[in-house]
Amino acid sequence: MPRGVSQSVQRVPPSGIRRFFDIAAASPDIISLGVGEPDFDTPDFITRAGVDDLLAGGTHYTSNWGMLGLRQLIAKRYATARKAAYDPEGEILVTVGASEAVDLSVRALADVGDEFVIVDPSYVSYRPDIMFAKAEPVAVDASEDQGFQLDPDAVARAVGPRTKAILINNPCNPTGALYPRKALEEVATIARDRDCFVIADEIYEDLVYGEKHTSFASLNGMKEHSVVVSGFSKGFAMTGWRLGFACGPAEVIGAMMKVHQYGIMCAPTPAQAAAVAALKDRRAPAAVEKMRKEYDRRRKLCVRGFNQMGLPCPTPNGAFYVFPSVKGTGLTSEAFCERAIHEARVAVVPGSAFGRAGEGHFRVSYATAYEKIEQAIERLGAFVLGL
Repeated sequence: MPRGVSQSVQRVPPSGIRRFFDIAAASPDIISLGVGEPDFDTPDFITRAGVDDLLAGGTHYTSNWGMLGLRQLIAKRYATARKAAYDPEGEILVTVGASEAVDLSVRALADVGDEFVIVDPSYVSYRPDIMFAKAEPVAVDASEDQGFQLDPDAVARAVGPRTKAILINNPCNPTGALYPRKALEEVATIARDRDCFVIADEIYEDLVYGEKHTSFASLNGMKEHSVVVSGFSKGFAMTGWRLGFACGPAEVIGAMMKVHQYGIMCAPTPAQAAAVAALKDRRAPAAVEKMRKEYDRRRKLCVRGFNQMGLPCPTPNGAFYVFPSVKGTGLTSEAFCERAIHEARVAVVPGSAFGRAGEGHFRVSYATAYEKIEQAIERLGAFVLGL
């Protein structure tokens, strides 16, 4: 009998959120505030561009790097908005979602035993990506009393001789925290001084409220020390199209392309055509802004509702998540969410699924209809009152 499944795979635990999604999917009376996916459809003009390309014969492979025209538009966006010059022919890679770009970044950099510093609570795939690459995640806690803000001093303490990269998500899933430029500049200094990379996952960059998003690409001297990841899923409501990208030094992006080339070949061709429209069509900024304003309305509803029911909830400035505390209830994150889905018929995600620092909280996605959020808050309020 063969020896069986890889130890590297076995040591990665199952997703801590999947079970709640499965229960909600099987029960139509449950309101799900769990899935981090826009409830908006992709804007029509973007969808039409993808369909037109498909009907015109866009059913073949593109370059492994992605369509040159798309890479040129990405380069133009970064040069214009962030004053960051990336060569579309060697420093930009189009991927199957931002998730693939993060995974490729880790795999292209990691050797056995390397360490990657992550900020907890963090997106659920970061630890597995690092562990699958036979490297080690090193978690530093975000500052909970400051709304889960990035703590550069904690990052500095965590960076050691085996650190290959610091992985940050800005704005952050699950907390919605938006990191200020000063904190990012401090992390940039750490990376330069300690000779390590920063992997900056900026997939929620278009969804910020009342503040300005600072891209790592815009920080002086960081081009050779960072890989910036983004995509089209969140801001353009294109989750099912599966399209992301990474920008960075040619050596690293080339290594990422090598892994991508053998494992994926290329991102879907019609999705790339649709992304061209997303970046090029003059209607795109208004479409994104319309969605962002509606998310902002829902964000305010959530913050107000959870604070009023006695579950302290900091105001997030990015993404489409809030991260209320359940510490006052005496329940663990897992127990609270388990009871909420069965007793209140509302699905939310335990904070513990996002790392040790998430314990005592739960994640709510407000990427669902305003009226459903109102109903969910009413149900959860009655549930909390009965605890």
